[in-house]
Amino acid sequence: MNENFKPHSRQEKIEALGRVIDVLDTLRVKCPWDAKQTNESLRPNTVEEVFELCDALIKEDNAEIRKELGDVLLHVLFYAKIGEEKREFDIATVADTLADKLIFRHPHVYGHVEADNAHQVELNWEQIKLKEKDGNRSVLAGVPGALPALIKAYRIQEKAANAGFDWEEPAQVWDKVREEINEFSTAVTSGNHRDMEEEMGDVFFSLVNAARLYKIIPENALEKTNKKFIARFDYIEQQAKNSGRPLKDMSLAEMDALWEEAKQALR
Repeated sequence: MNENFKPHSRQEKIEALGRVIDVLDTLRVKCPWDAKQTNESLRPNTVEEVFELCDALIKEDNAEIRKELGDVLLHVLFYAKIGEEKREFDIATVADTLADKLIFRHPHVYGHVEADNAHQVELNWEQIKLKEKDGNRSVLAGVPGALPALIKAYRIQEKAANAGFDWEEPAQVWDKVREEINEFSTAVTSGNHRDMEEEMGDVFFSLVNAARLYKIIPENALEKTNKKFIARFDYIEQQAKNSGRPLKDMSLAEMDALWEEAKQALR
């Protein structure tokens, strides 16, 4: 926590947003690079900026989070500016559409529906989305097809659970996990690679379900493990370099010993 941080007033926030909108309007006219950007040219950069924000969030690096949020905000404003130039919509339209949607989807705040806990809010949310004009025609229709598979599996299961298709108790999921692992083992014994791939997918899907039931976001958990592995492997590599030996000349037992060192050193 930054003890020196003082939240800005609502008026200051509005003025700050207005300032960046003015800056973007100027750049769109006077900067050759900004002037030539389109939805298509910006899209790859947007994906990159969102991943950089996610990386900062995983690290809990507040300085980086602030910076990356600004980059993502720039892209939101840029797409709105392009929409305005096409005379389709502008940032005010985007903001009003969002506000209207939030109000409509929160009848427990702005209406007379009761929801005493977050789970009940989620159940109401999915039902409301099905009723919206131009909304999702089915429970799973709102899951974007382009999502990475791990995140998509989580969202599919989350939406199915909100529709009532879920385990009664989290512990029940482990029978399913063991079942899928056994089926994968059988596929390995058969030597059929296509069956192995399918069963491994089922194992992953069941583990994502287990994570969800225990309030763990699998994408975050796996990324933290990725970073932990990288740090420990870098330690092994550095120790090997310090000893004047390339990794390929070390035995597995020697690398395992350094791995245990890394676990202690990097706690």
